[in-house]
Amino acid sequence: MVEAEKSWEEAMWYCRREHTALMSLASETEHLLALSRIKRDHITERVWIGLRYLEDHWLWVNNDPLVYQAWSQRGNQDHQCPIYKRCGALTKEGVWENWDCQDRLNFICY
Repeated sequence: MVEAEKSWEEAMWYCRREHTALMSLASETEHLLALSRIKRDHITERVWIGLRYLEDHWLWVNNDPLVYQAWSQRGNQDHQCPIYKRCGALTKEGVWENWDCQDRLNFICY
């Protein structure tokens, strides 16, 4: 868990330089592990994960297949065809949200 607040791209480069990559949540186990790491008061309400919308589909930046998904089931489905919010974040409630890549959030690296 990195407590610095960075844009998605800054977070991606930081993780590549200092660790391995932004974390992919390719399974329920990885999802639950990440969720346990962000449930602290001083962590931003959502954190960057290695999910990005490129060429009309979501993908993990480390090339893991996007099989497991945890998008919010409440009303807003703009992750299906995002115009501006093209980076993935995990909320403290445990759902994925598409978010503006320029927002500054904490993030999780491998």
